[in-house]
Amino acid sequence: GETRYNKDKILQGQGVDEPLSATGLRQADAAGSFLSNVKFTHVFSSDLLRAKQASTAAAILGKNKFCKDLEIKYDARLRERKYGVAEGRPLTDLKAMAKAAGEQCPSFTPSGGETLDEVKERARDFFEFLCQLAVELEHKEQDSAASRSSGACEEQFVFPWTNHCSETELNSGKSEASNVLDANILVVSHGAYMRSWLSYFISDLNCTLPINLTKSQLSSVSPNTGVSHFIVKLQNGDLLKPEIVCVCLNQDSHL
Repeated sequence: GETRYNKDKILQGQGVDEPLSATGLRQADAAGSFLSNVKFTHVFSSDLLRAKQASTAAAILGKNKFCKDLEIKYDARLRERKYGVAEGRPLTDLKAMAKAAGEQCPSFTPSGGETLDEVKERARDFFEFLCQLAVELEHKEQDSAASRSSGACEEQFVFPWTNHCSETELNSGKSEASNVLDANILVVSHGAYMRSWLSYFISDLNCTLPINLTKSQLSSVSPNTGVSHFIVKLQNGDLLKPEIVCVCLNQDSHL
């Protein structure tokens, strides 16, 4: 959700942590209403103030019809990229620093900040943790065949963006996933971090993208409370070769 610093184009990173603005709270409520019919099995959030507590993650769960009482687990690996000396300063200052160093944003790393590779490594570590979690759940579910019967999960994993992506993209995973999802995980994080996560998905894991996605959409930071949906398949529990389909990226039709 939006903060006052978002609106004023001031870098927050990790050291500057503003609460949501009034607009940000409305955005979080709107995202919650948008996702209210999705039954999540797990919720993970950045431990920064603007993502946790009475903010984005809690607002989304508060609107949910199935999992209001689901525990939100906070994880430092989901924090925004650290911008060092540029935190608390206008974005124009970061661009000026990059120009002075003969580099381009966003690849430029200010003093005390994280490199893009370091951010990507955090994303990789957290994603591998999620994959391990899903595999462990699958093993538990194998002991309870009834919970995996055809159609048992159909109503629990209904996603609201069928009008915003192609039938081909949905069919690539949704019809099958509705019956076999071992985990349906909500992750609440930050724009620059999630852009690095997407870069990792594409460059390292060959993520399949929506057919109508433009290069500018691919490189842009998600709008506040933008929603992205990925289907991850781990064939035979193989953690090394996940198949990833991006159903939608940075969806903001709820705003």
